[in-house]
Amino acid sequence: MEFQAKWIQAPGKAEDVCPVFCRTWKSAGTVKKAELYLTALGVYEARLNGRRVSEYVLAPGWTVYEKRLQYQKYDVTEMLEEENELTVTVGKGWFSSHMPGWMESEDKTRRANRPMGILGELHLEYEDGSTAVISTDENWTWGESPVRFSEIYDGETYDATVAVKCEAPAAELEWPKEILIPQEGEEIHEKERVMAEKVIITPAGETVIDFGQEVTGYVEFTVDAKEGDQVQILHGEVLDQNGNFYNANYRSAKAEINYTCRDGVQTWHPMLTFFGFRYIKLAKFPGEVRPEQFTAIVVYSDIQKTGSLSCGRPEVNQLFSNIFWGQKGNFLDVPTDCPQRDERLGWTGDAQAFIKTASYNYDVEKFFKKWLHDMAAAQRADGGIGQVIPDYLPDGNPSAAWGDAATICPWQIYLTYGNKEVLADQFDCMKNWVDYITGSTTTEYLWTGGEHFGDWLGLDAPSGSYKGSSRDDFIATAYYAYSTELVIKAGKVLGKDVSAYEALYANIVKAFREHYPEYRTQTEHVLAIHFRLAEDPQKTADALAEMVIRDGSQIMTGFVGTAYILHALSDYGYSELAYTLFLRRKYPSWLFSVDQGATTIWEHWDGIMENGEFWSTDMNSFNHYAYGAVADWVYEKAAGICQLEETPGFEKVKIQPMPDKRLGWLDASINTRHGKISSRWAYVGEKVRYDITTAVPARIVIGEKDVCVEPGEYTFWS
Repeated sequence: MEFQAKWIQAPGKAEDVCPVFCRTWKSAGTVKKAELYLTALGVYEARLNGRRVSEYVLAPGWTVYEKRLQYQKYDVTEMLEEENELTVTVGKGWFSSHMPGWMESEDKTRRANRPMGILGELHLEYEDGSTAVISTDENWTWGESPVRFSEIYDGETYDATVAVKCEAPAAELEWPKEILIPQEGEEIHEKERVMAEKVIITPAGETVIDFGQEVTGYVEFTVDAKEGDQVQILHGEVLDQNGNFYNANYRSAKAEINYTCRDGVQTWHPMLTFFGFRYIKLAKFPGEVRPEQFTAIVVYSDIQKTGSLSCGRPEVNQLFSNIFWGQKGNFLDVPTDCPQRDERLGWTGDAQAFIKTASYNYDVEKFFKKWLHDMAAAQRADGGIGQVIPDYLPDGNPSAAWGDAATICPWQIYLTYGNKEVLADQFDCMKNWVDYITGSTTTEYLWTGGEHFGDWLGLDAPSGSYKGSSRDDFIATAYYAYSTELVIKAGKVLGKDVSAYEALYANIVKAFREHYPEYRTQTEHVLAIHFRLAEDPQKTADALAEMVIRDGSQIMTGFVGTAYILHALSDYGYSELAYTLFLRRKYPSWLFSVDQGATTIWEHWDGIMENGEFWSTDMNSFNHYAYGAVADWVYEKAAGICQLEETPGFEKVKIQPMPDKRLGWLDASINTRHGKISSRWAYVGEKVRYDITTAVPARIVIGEKDVCVEPGEYTFWS
């Protein structure tokens, strides 16, 4: 699509007020087809004759705006009338927000000062065969919208008494059109609605609404008010130990709604921002407050659910629910770390740790392909990958296990969906990342001399440190080996010559084994096992099991080790110990937060500590999906649904369940590109019944039984 339209802006606009751009026209005949092509610098809501043109919210989404800006195409034929008005309201969105909130930089200042504007064309085809194009140009006008302020972190201010008057001429804006691409990712939609559970009057006398579930999105409320009455709403994830409203962990993000009422009954919700919350505090609200006046609208990318997990333990089912909700809450156009505080960035480390679980729970092929294209676009000249994508932290150094998302994510998307296109698209990015490590290390065949996050939030961290006790260079070299191995695998799938990387990989493994003959932490053992770097993996797994038991049968891992520790144990004969860790109730454990009332995954195992106090206000998200990566162990090991690299996309499958009586029963399924695969086991007395359904040829391994079957339904006993 080559746009003839011009970028337009609102000259002289008040700084915070969101402009609305307007164009009116009269139909020149009977329209056979009408297609609107539209994008914005910021986020927009478009209406034709008062009706929204699409269910897409926060369009055009978040990309590496300097190089890639999506435009949308809408069929608006049925919306046309004889007299027509097209309006487009624009907010700052991710484009000119002051992200991230906790630091100042030249890049942040540059982005925050970017102008808002729109570009679009309405293509009309008439019944008589004639055509016309209405483009953004000097014939458009603009006015101040009722949205007096809107921003990703701070919320939205709306004045329902403001009448839009598009009277001022729009001005042309100099901005490139070469960056425009068709909509590539999943659209962001209003996906679910959660009704308020109850109204709380806190000990401090605050009026608080509890939705009973942490969500990402916004609140819709209905109020009967007089003109000029005020509504002020604050958002929070948890109550403090006294039962009072709390959102100090949002840091500088105000996360606030301010609404000026018109006269009468009115229903409203924000349109150009979003929040992460379970509770809202009504700082101002006219009249009596009832639960039925409030609905939480859940907003995330239009990904379809493909996975299902349930079992015989209610608390574990709550954990499963928390994992799914955590993914939905953070898959809002990019895989973010958290949806609530002054961050909400596409952290690469979180994404690579969780991507396998993500791709089993939901169909995220399109979602990740778009994000990975942004990663390639944002890759630095030396091959380095930023800590977040889009790279809103360009001054940060590339880190092992974070930058390795460049290789891990495309490989996993290929395995889950079987589409080589993602590898072809990302292969240069994958190679360039490995080449960056090779060129930046201070020790050949190891990765030394860098600055890394290490085993972030490892429970064995020294006092005063966020990083676990695993050695940075150990972790970095382990991932250097793994990323190199993935480049080799991807290259072979694509039929490329990867002999140089094969030689490099052999040298990395040799150097790793020479320099790291011993493993000092749980995470170091886990990486040596899971990345096949240990010369004797069984001996290493034995040592890991001994260490875990010595540590009190509890995990001591952080972001790096947690995703793999249960796999490392289960793969080498310690499935019972893996289940012990999985089912542990005391801190630290997956179920500790469940017992504390969590409805999503926490950033810290003890975000709320055993004494009821908070871990901190500085870095304490209660919707942080990374530790939910344990679900891929449930799918693959507990339920036994195993991907096979030689038949990606689940074209064929191995099913090898691993039951444990403490769980009672387990039912897992994945809707794959080739159909549904499900594995259920249940204890019946001392026996175990297995019910397996497979849409593809499968190898089923149960105890001593090892059979190959065609698609169908099967029952086994052991």
